[in-house]
Amino acid sequence: MTTWVLTDQPSAPALTPYDLRCEHLVAPLGIGTDRPRLSWRLASPVRGDRQDAFRVRLQRDDVQVWDSGWRTEEQTYVDHGGAPLTSLTDYVWRLEVRDAAGKVCEASTTFATGIFHPEEWQARWIEHDYDTDPYFEPPVDRKEPRSERSATLAAPRYYRRSFELAKPVARARVYATAHGLYQLNANGQRVGMDELTPGWTDYRYRLAYQTYDVGDLLREGENVLGAVLGEGWWSGYVGWDTRSQAHHYGKKPQLLAQLVVDHADGSRTVIATDSRWVERTGPLRFADLLMGESYDARLELGDWSSPGYDATDWAPAGDVGADLSTLVAASAEPVRVTEDLPAVKVEPRDPGRYIVDLGQNIAGRVRLRVRGAQNGDRIRLRHGEMLESDGELYTANLRTADATDYFVSAGGAEEYFEPMFTVHGFRYVEIDGYPGELTTADVTGRALHSNTPVAGRFECSDAGVNQLLSNIRWGQRGNFVSVPTDCPQRDERLGWTADAQIFLPTAAYQADVLTFFGNWLGDLAVAQTDEGAIPDVIPHLITGRHGTPAWADAATIVPWTLYRTYGDERVLRQAWPTMRRWVDYVHQANPDLIWRNRTSGHYGDWLQVGVRTDRDVLATAYFARSAELTAAAARVIGLDDEATAYGELRERIGAAFVREFVDAEGKVRGDTQTGYLLALAFGLLPDEFEQAAVKHLVADLERRGRSLTTGFAGVALLCPILAKYGHVELAYDLLHDDRYPSWGYSIRHGATTIWERWDGWTEENGFGPVAMNSFNHYSLGSVGAWLYGDVAGIDQAEDSVAFRELVIRPRPGGRLTWAEGAYDTPTGRVSTRWEIADGTFTLDVVIPPGATATVHVPTSDAESVRESRQSVAEQDGVEQLESADRALVCRVSSGRYSFTAQA
Repeated sequence: MTTWVLTDQPSAPALTPYDLRCEHLVAPLGIGTDRPRLSWRLASPVRGDRQDAFRVRLQRDDVQVWDSGWRTEEQTYVDHGGAPLTSLTDYVWRLEVRDAAGKVCEASTTFATGIFHPEEWQARWIEHDYDTDPYFEPPVDRKEPRSERSATLAAPRYYRRSFELAKPVARARVYATAHGLYQLNANGQRVGMDELTPGWTDYRYRLAYQTYDVGDLLREGENVLGAVLGEGWWSGYVGWDTRSQAHHYGKKPQLLAQLVVDHADGSRTVIATDSRWVERTGPLRFADLLMGESYDARLELGDWSSPGYDATDWAPAGDVGADLSTLVAASAEPVRVTEDLPAVKVEPRDPGRYIVDLGQNIAGRVRLRVRGAQNGDRIRLRHGEMLESDGELYTANLRTADATDYFVSAGGAEEYFEPMFTVHGFRYVEIDGYPGELTTADVTGRALHSNTPVAGRFECSDAGVNQLLSNIRWGQRGNFVSVPTDCPQRDERLGWTADAQIFLPTAAYQADVLTFFGNWLGDLAVAQTDEGAIPDVIPHLITGRHGTPAWADAATIVPWTLYRTYGDERVLRQAWPTMRRWVDYVHQANPDLIWRNRTSGHYGDWLQVGVRTDRDVLATAYFARSAELTAAAARVIGLDDEATAYGELRERIGAAFVREFVDAEGKVRGDTQTGYLLALAFGLLPDEFEQAAVKHLVADLERRGRSLTTGFAGVALLCPILAKYGHVELAYDLLHDDRYPSWGYSIRHGATTIWERWDGWTEENGFGPVAMNSFNHYSLGSVGAWLYGDVAGIDQAEDSVAFRELVIRPRPGGRLTWAEGAYDTPTGRVSTRWEIADGTFTLDVVIPPGATATVHVPTSDAESVRESRQSVAEQDGVEQLESADRALVCRVSSGRYSFTAQA
């Protein structure tokens, strides 16, 4: 298990490379490209240190296959430039970096390739043959609790294959996937720690396979490879109205696995799924992501995946062919259990029934210890995010998702139950039927999400703001489960596109999400219609809507944001056709450049409060933004003519926006906060209207008692725009506000994640509409990017990529007396800490090697600024620029700096 915290940097006296990656992953075992990108980060305590040159050498079996030679470049990545790599092969890559003084430091790591060529697969899809053996399962007590919906699910199957190895094992890898969900075993031990594999992609076009190292688990003689197979997204319930929303991709879970064993003498043994595998049901009676699981310990199979096991009563698996056309190598971090949360409170309700509080709303499951149960005793676990006023579990907002697990005891002195193929969004668990006394030591919550590396940290002097940041982080964790979902608890859990693009800047400050969103963009590309429209949800299921403003614009915003954050041009090259076709789709239907036609569902500024932002304003603003980003992408990838064409289109849309929606006083039609925010943030207003629009925005906030009305589309822009135009204290007032509607209101009422709606629960009305009321939704938490970028002050220049041109501009204000942040850029870690004490402002900054920074030291007296107790003008490596906006502006290179000034 990993813990979701920012890791320590290496501590070394000189320039040191660290965090070496292949295809942005740490030591991946099965990459899907023969020309991968190799990257690294740098750390150094030496001021002004930088990478003067680097060299990468790639080896296979101690034989060098590529040498980049010394390159006098500051970039911290290189694409493999030798002969194409081979399938099923382990590689070592060695990095040397040379600093400005000529000193060389080395580091190395490994990666392995996956299966590149279809003919290298010997595996065939296997499944249970329901047609010839529809009732094959051991006797079951028909009183087993089972909801009407979950009764339609097939019982998960257990598969095994026994085989002999006549030679010692030098290397062994298993390549596996499923139509459904699978978990592998080898010789009685679990293989890997991944959860909910193979994850969710659009299985009609893309199905990821995983690679695992099993060399330490195999031996000469008899061996067994086993798997448990469940429904998952393939044939289980997804989306709302679960009475009809199963079997989206297929009706039968299927397994595909190929074990490749290399022996010391150079020979190879391959064991693949085929009709020689056998299968049966077992203690796992049903399992569904939305409905829950049922486990009957009386039906356990013993050491079913170990050698020597008697499997004579198991049935042959059905061989259903070898169509592998959709297979792709897994390219993103897997779902993992990343943290255990012991229960903080157990409240008895009735005999044998308890309400358990984890103290934190999570996506995951419960590990339950059962003591003293009798054979056949049944325990039910129901999950919910909130409690009713009488202390009972609140489940109305789950809609048709049962979110209920069952455990049937075999009568052991101590038993443990933990589901395998389900995930719940919950803080509270009702445990009914528990024998004896339940204690907090018996219940552990297990947080489960895509294991994206932590990239950022933020903390400040205000406990409420820290809780807000915690809520944002937990919302991200709970909704990044294979895809960026809208909620983890009810019968939906879909990859809504607007939610994803709005939250992405915040998400990227907190975790390295390049591969996570890169994988998701693969599904977005295949979901684009022939006309160019983008569905509202990715992977595309359930909704029939395509091309909604702000939702479909994820097609341009997500790839551009990833490029600017991580600097990998390949994202834009892959996304360019989708970006271009999307903008053309809107343009063709709206030749007058006001986006009124082809607006699909057009949700406007979703869940705004008390106002209605003009939908033509919102749509046209996003049309302009998408055209701008498409032009920018074209420039990056060298399509100059296209860059010019889309750039001109963007200018014409902007002019049309002003003609249609902006009056002579700078008012934007509708006079709403979001209308002004979009116009200002997307650069749609001429200089003569900018300040007027800001005044109208501020006036609206003041009229409402400094209260927000923004929904999904506007909330991320609110504080940044106010701060940019000099209204920092107003932004802080909104941040600290705990009246309805505000972030603080939910915190004051116990929220530990971001709510979907401002009125999820209010003192006046209680719970909000049950038809749509998630208490774990990240969209309104998109203010998090402002905490990192403006409060901690970690940002990059407008023309910067991958944070190589940093802007360190903390904006003190509100109730804060100090704040600190850290962020792992692609080059290395940048950190800031500022404090105001006794009239003195202190700012400590660390800039990574290879980056430069423009530092704004806020002060009322520029002459008072000192760096390391000396005048700025006297310090090497510090260039004083013109003072501006009550700040002294300096330019610095890498290293540690400590500024002080009169506050």
